[in-house]
Amino acid sequence: MAIGVLSLLGFQLVDSAFISRLGTRPLAAQSFTFPLSFLVIGVQVGMGIAIAALISRALGAGENERARRLGSLVLLAGTATIALLVVLLWWIQTPVFASLGADAGTRELIRAYWAPQLLAAWLGAALYFGYSLFRAHGDTWLPGKMMVVTSLVNLMLDPLLIFGVGPWEGLGLPGAAWATAIAFSSGLLLLGRRLGRTHWLSSEGLGGEMARSAPVFAGIAGPAMISQLMPPLAAMLAISVVATLGESAVAAWGLASRLETLSLMVVLAMTMSLPPWLGRCFGAGDWDQIHRLMRLALKVVVVWQLGLGLVLALLAPWVALVLSGSPDVRHDLALLIRFLLPSYAPLGVCMLVVSAGNALGWPLRAMLMSAARLFMFYLPSLALGVWLGGLWGLALGAAVGNLLAGIAAWQVLRRILASPRRRPEIYAR
Repeated sequence: MAIGVLSLLGFQLVDSAFISRLGTRPLAAQSFTFPLSFLVIGVQVGMGIAIAALISRALGAGENERARRLGSLVLLAGTATIALLVVLLWWIQTPVFASLGADAGTRELIRAYWAPQLLAAWLGAALYFGYSLFRAHGDTWLPGKMMVVTSLVNLMLDPLLIFGVGPWEGLGLPGAAWATAIAFSSGLLLLGRRLGRTHWLSSEGLGGEMARSAPVFAGIAGPAMISQLMPPLAAMLAISVVATLGESAVAAWGLASRLETLSLMVVLAMTMSLPPWLGRCFGAGDWDQIHRLMRLALKVVVVWQLGLGLVLALLAPWVALVLSGSPDVRHDLALLIRFLLPSYAPLGVCMLVVSAGNALGWPLRAMLMSAARLFMFYLPSLALGVWLGGLWGLALGAAVGNLLAGIAAWQVLRRILASPRRRPEIYAR
């Protein structure tokens, strides 16, 4: 999964790097779309968490037929939900982007990019739900390999569709979105063929299973989805604050956001692969194994993220040079990297605790931890930093917010593991 996440997030960073060659305004236009793109991702990840939790617990309890019915239901409901969401996001785009600080010229660039980007978002969500089904059954190799395949397809198409080749002129900013849509479509075709060879889906008894499992699914997916939707809301508020510092700061912040997700690849891989394992242990009541898994995961997160953050902080000027062609954007990006990258170690701890909370039957605590991270620690620190010190304050404030969130998450996890429950009541027969 780490290899897959690296390739997936790497192609997103490559998108931004190619777009930065078009100029500061196209890069800023793409950066303004990140909060709404994260909104779609938040909904799909929240549903994916519930998929993995329900199916892995059913398998751990020996309820194989129920796991097949759940697999069919979540694929159907998930793709329909995301389709409705992307239609809504197209409809409300003008007032939303205007409220985020995008001027008329930038909104024109966004409009041409937004339609193919929303199509790519829907295709990516359908692919993600398929990945979640494989992970719930303990297969992380196929999702990882498929992420690599789609990343390579996107990487080959990006320069062709953005810049063109020979006499054919490229599409500019929309070309990046079309490249992603084509890559995800190819992934869906391959994943569908593989899924057809399994016995993980069922068309019988779906109505009764929906009536039985809907409250359970909502109890997990609801808080998990809210937890995943809070980052896009926080991102909207953050970028509106960053916009007061100028267009180059917005462009640098967008690149830093892409670099953040790439640098968190190990954490993201564990938040995908660890919950199904925890869910099976939870369904079987094996709390000793749960303790061992969490101790190991936390050690890996802290050591990896802190080491990677310090190395990238030292290499900040060269990393910024690779990612941006604008001197102003490079200067701002290098400053953000120096402060933010080392702070992703405590941020990773917080992300892992939230993911484990959903898998272990504490979705409400996980949701409250996400809310505290963003609205008690991160945003207040960021806004105060901008008010006191401009771009320097922005970078320092965001780092301090991540540190405070990591400390709080560690304390929450200690209390959770100190009072385990044998078996979740919602799965009692």
